[in-house]
Amino acid sequence: MSASGGTKAIVAALAANLAIAVAKFVAFIFSGSSSMLAESVHSLADSGNQGLLLLGGKKAQREATPQHPFGYGRERYIYAFLVSIVLFSVGGMFAIYEGYEKIKDPHPIEAWYWPVGVLVFAIIAESFSFRTAIKESNAIRGGLSWTDFVRRAKAPELPVVLLEDLGALVGLVLALGGVGLALATGDGVWDGIGTLCIGVLLIVIAIVLAAETKSLLLGESAGVDEVKKIEAAVVDGDTVTRLIHMRTLHLGPEELLVAAKVAVRHDETASEVANAINAAEERIRAAVPIARVIYLEPDIFSESAAAAGENPAKAPGGPAAH
Repeated sequence: MSASGGTKAIVAALAANLAIAVAKFVAFIFSGSSSMLAESVHSLADSGNQGLLLLGGKKAQREATPQHPFGYGRERYIYAFLVSIVLFSVGGMFAIYEGYEKIKDPHPIEAWYWPVGVLVFAIIAESFSFRTAIKESNAIRGGLSWTDFVRRAKAPELPVVLLEDLGALVGLVLALGGVGLALATGDGVWDGIGTLCIGVLLIVIAIVLAAETKSLLLGESAGVDEVKKIEAAVVDGDTVTRLIHMRTLHLGPEELLVAAKVAVRHDETASEVANAINAAEERIRAAVPIARVIYLEPDIFSESAAAAGENPAKAPGGPAAH
């Protein structure tokens, strides 16, 4: 996995969640707090999710085969999608079930210092993990807002860790609020309500993750900046006179397929056209290094053909569709 895959952030989140899961479960045993049980399962699910992300990154590094000629880069998208399923089922649905049971049959929290102490510890640990994820994300998100970064990032790991850590911190605050109100009022129902809120939060985050990773699985084009760089690199003004139309597709976070039809001069020889196409491919790779699979089709641009039909982009030799 490349640096942009956020391996450091994943490992930091994994270490934090494993330690927190153990602490929360111990606090549940001594206090009987349903919020603590839901949070311990939440941290355990998050730990499994980080393991899935690391496994996906490892599998994505496999070399291309005749059966999979474009490689295994999309393994990272598949495992990120599995994370959303685990977060929804193991984390969210379990928390809702546990909260419902606690509201139906409330009981007071015992040994209050256990859940309070563990929750404070967990907030501190998750804050460090979240800080690492933010630092790793800032290195690659450029001028994008956080919302745009989550929506447009082609490497799924950092958005997943960011949302998980954010959800964990908000969940901890909800758990602390539920436990605090249960202790203040002597009514265990508040603990159950806090648990329900945690479940709803996890399900919302899982749905957001599923929607974003689904888009990546279906196949997304290059970003606007990359498209502009490729368009500028294709034309040399000599043999390759213009870009007729182009399609791009991410085969993985760091691998881009570029397919384009380019206009060449009608009086050029086959050898000159071939050399011009090779030179254009070199310029594209220099401008956008992740453009590793490039197919350029030479054609003779025709103004009359371009003007034909309601959709000129579909006409032979038609102009680029943007």
